[in-house]
Amino acid sequence: MKIKQDEVIRGTGNVFRDLGYKNADVMQFKATLAAEIIKVLDREKLTVRAAHAKTGFAAADFSRIRNADLGRFTVDRLMSIVNALGSRVEVKIKVIRVVHAIAA
Repeated sequence: MKIKQDEVIRGTGNVFRDLGYKNADVMQFKATLAAEIIKVLDREKLTVRAAHAKTGFAAADFSRIRNADLGRFTVDRLMSIVNALGSRVEVKIKVIRVVHAIAA
């Protein structure tokens, strides 16, 4: 029996882009913001109800964030939640021009 070796492919650094999602950059940014929110909740040992009491955002929002159900959230709403938890968001933008090959 011959063992097939898996091919290793270097990723782009954005799993959503690697998987071919159309809005990969937005999805990555939302995931990064959600991860920061979860870090704050864990560090401060906040339940979703305690997070609601502290920020005024619905407890269900924190449950959705913990479950990575980010479809209902906009980037600015996630940033507002980060700010309400006492953290600040710093965004650095690097625009990379994409050249598309023209089919002959």
